[in-house]
Amino acid sequence: MREFVFTKYKFNENFLYLLVFLFFIIIALHHFNSGFLMSSDSYRFSRWADILIEFDFNLYNFYSIDKSSHRPPLFFFSVPVLFIALCKVFFNNDWQLAFLSLNLILLFSSLVIFVRCLLLIRVNPLLISFVLPLIILSVDILIWPRYILSDTIYVFFVILSIYFTIKGIVNNKICFIELLFTMILLLASRPSSVSVVISIIFFLLVIKYQFFFKPKNILICLLMLIIITPFFLSLIYFFIKINYSGIGNIDHLVSMVNSGMVIHDRPETWTSTPNNFMDVVYIYFLRLINFFNPYAATFSTIHNSLNIGQTIVILLSLIIWLFLGSYSKNQNKVFLLILILSFSVASFHSFTLIDYDWRFRFPIILPLL
Repeated sequence: MREFVFTKYKFNENFLYLLVFLFFIIIALHHFNSGFLMSSDSYRFSRWADILIEFDFNLYNFYSIDKSSHRPPLFFFSVPVLFIALCKVFFNNDWQLAFLSLNLILLFSSLVIFVRCLLLIRVNPLLISFVLPLIILSVDILIWPRYILSDTIYVFFVILSIYFTIKGIVNNKICFIELLFTMILLLASRPSSVSVVISIIFFLLVIKYQFFFKPKNILICLLMLIIITPFFLSLIYFFIKINYSGIGNIDHLVSMVNSGMVIHDRPETWTSTPNNFMDVVYIYFLRLINFFNPYAATFSTIHNSLNIGQTIVILLSLIIWLFLGSYSKNQNKVFLLILILSFSVASFHSFTLIDYDWRFRFPIILPLL
């Protein structure tokens, strides 16, 4: 079994990339047939893009406008706003279709990098070809690329940063320049990218300790973090509530916890108003667990089925790794990277906001798969 999973089985890699292209065509046809979608954030990005065009793409002047106490600085939205502005300049009234096309190009690039990551750590190309169909069954990949939002851009930079990290693992040398440049673009694509950057930096700091390469030790540490993190987040909650009240962002975070909110706009997941420290811990624990919840009552049967199937596959991969993980140190390092990344993103959104449609989970779907 180990030899099948990890050896360089004779399989034409060009055919593997052809399969990626064919599956991508299916995904692209689905999105073009469904058409682009605008959300409230899309209209805000569009307005900012118009302002950026008026400033002749002067980002320095752009960052100085529309400051708000309840929103991060405009730097964290630079890349999607810049891309939308360029689409408006070159494609006029068809800018939304152009942006959708750009999203799909970035998605295809992400899939290629995804495969390249697996090949770098010597996963059998034939095995990769067997699991590629999982990609076209991922609800997140079938939904979010057609939105005029930063999600697909963000996913691309997440995958690219993972690729440079894995390349550094394989070559035993950190790709410092490539990682630094990618992380800057990552930060400029979405505020929540801070959690991804922190997770990669943390991973690079701990990989020198051999203890973390053992699957059982990694899973034990992960379980301990799941227990400890809600307490840590609760301490931060009380600290900012006492010392930083009156600030828009802070008051918004506090008010959501005070209302017992778990998943935004899904009251069925909410709990009662917290009365003490342990009540707050309980809310953060529910958020952390529910970040990976594959089921929602208002989702369609197909949606829930695909989500549950995807979750089963991810859990099955962890079980397989638990028994085969001692075979390759590079494999273990990559699993450690993905688990740190996933936990970091989940913790960040548990403290801030988990959207009602679990949109913020989209960037870690490909790494988990």
